Amino acid sequence: MRELQGIGVSPGLVRGVVARLAPAPVLPDALVPDGDLETELSHTSAAFEKVAHELGELSASVSAEVRNIISAQVAIALDPVLKEKISDLVHQGVAGPYAVRDALAGFRDQLLAAGGYLAERAADLDDLAERVIATILGEPMPGIPVRSEPFVLVAADLSPADTASLDTSKVLAIVTEAGGPTSHTAIIAKSLGIPAVVACKGAAELTDGDDVLVDGSLGKVIIDPSLRQVEERTQNFAKRRMAMSSVSGPGRTADGYPVQLLVNVGTRKDFAASARIDSEGVGLFRTEFLFLERASAPTLDEQRDVYRELFEAFTGRKVIVRTLDAGADKPLAFVKAAEEPNPALGVRGFRTYASNPELLEEQLRAISRAAASSGADVWVMAPMVSSPAEAAVFAGLAHGAGLPNAGSMVEVPAAALRAGDLIGECDFLSVGTNDLSQYTFAADRETGVLAELLDPWQPALLELVRFAAEAGRRAGKPVGVCGEAASDPILALVLVGLGVSSLSMAPVSVAPVRAEIARHDYRECERLATLALAAKDGFAARSAVHAEIYGDSLVP
Repeated sequence: MRELQGIGVSPGLVRGVVARLAPAPVLPDALVPDGDLETELSHTSAAFEKVAHELGELSASVSAEVRNIISAQVAIALDPVLKEKISDLVHQGVAGPYAVRDALAGFRDQLLAAGGYLAERAADLDDLAERVIATILGEPMPGIPVRSEPFVLVAADLSPADTASLDTSKVLAIVTEAGGPTSHTAIIAKSLGIPAVVACKGAAELTDGDDVLVDGSLGKVIIDPSLRQVEERTQNFAKRRMAMSSVSGPGRTADGYPVQLLVNVGTRKDFAASARIDSEGVGLFRTEFLFLERASAPTLDEQRDVYRELFEAFTGRKVIVRTLDAGADKPLAFVKAAEEPNPALGVRGFRTYASNPELLEEQLRAISRAAASSGADVWVMAPMVSSPAEAAVFAGLAHGAGLPNAGSMVEVPAAALRAGDLIGECDFLSVGTNDLSQYTFAADRETGVLAELLDPWQPALLELVRFAAEAGRRAGKPVGVCGEAASDPILALVLVGLGVSSLSMAPVSVAPVRAEIARHDYRECERLATLALAAKDGFAARSAVHAEIYGDSLVP
């Protein structure tokens, strides 16, 4: 028996056999153009078109976030500049597969040099190159294996196309070598309810057919588990599930301290399912899906109808709408933006208001009109607010549109450090720990080797959350957390102890978070927060809190 440790990003306990992601095609050592050059070029172009079509079909049934990434792949596959580069290489006598590899490698280097969000897309180009090359060579497409029996999917990492084609009836769990707690793989696995462990050291050792037990809550992967281990882990998991089912209703600590438990909602198809969750409402409604992949902005009426649908689903509950978070890796075709050397540090979120004020103003009018005819308690917040002046402008716009509760997201260190001034200009704050983490540590959230820095248990990140929570307490205004950190039941205790008033998370996480909070009183949460803040790093913080709750072992 061997045990691997990674980061648990989606809860659940499953046992199954390993099936590794299908490998990328291997290029022959010697390959020359097949026939005349024009035929070679025609075959290569046809491969790009076939892959673009297949990716387009995949994107039709996925979340807006994944669809946006896949659409970018399709756009690159059909890009005339890429086509011209490949044509030049083929006419120089380079075989099609090599021309594809070399041309896309050039694009990849440009993205890596740009850094930030664009650098995240470099792996997407690798995936595109592998798919086109496999098509040209007539080899199996790299990606999710096709098996008759359910399996545990193991990979170095997953591409957007891989995640889009996941069959939840076959994939029992996901284990990856790369990735982090806020990576796309983590977010998507959680939204699908698939247990997942990322940044798992030693996952490369796993081979097809290995028998493994995956604990997505604790980040453990046990190879060849004994019957006793399986029974013990299953019993512990069953106890946790029973505890979850025994608690319902509003979030409360054991001594009655209220903590609102809310859900994150990202697409229209999530409305009904999210509303069925026993939650107190929506803590983060991402509105980007309304704007992406369009030649023009949605009309006021189009927006109003979608917002009204969500508000009606959550009648009687709070719904916090995040206004458009465009820019960086989410460009809009109808918004002209200057070229930026580092889009991650450029014009995105609320910053787009200066050059495109009509987008935000019309969105706020649409939200207000939808709210007026619904029974939901509608709040709005702006993304990427960095200064009190920005918070004041947004609050003025929202109030002017008839929306009484206007807040600012805390996603950059400046906002957290001056949270007292920020909250003085608006009605509430919401901490987005995903972006706040990567900006605090200057670490790309999609870079697997930096997963340790992006651990939401990092004391530096928790300190910034504390600054925001204390500012809210002094002002008598609510401060919530809507990033992935809120989905961890044990970390949720720490966040409560830091003083946050609400937690918003993936719907699948509400029950375990509610159950864990109900087991502890508020003073204990404060003590756990003190332990986490005093630790030297994320692992030490997590270990200290687990030891306090469960004894000497990190594992409950």
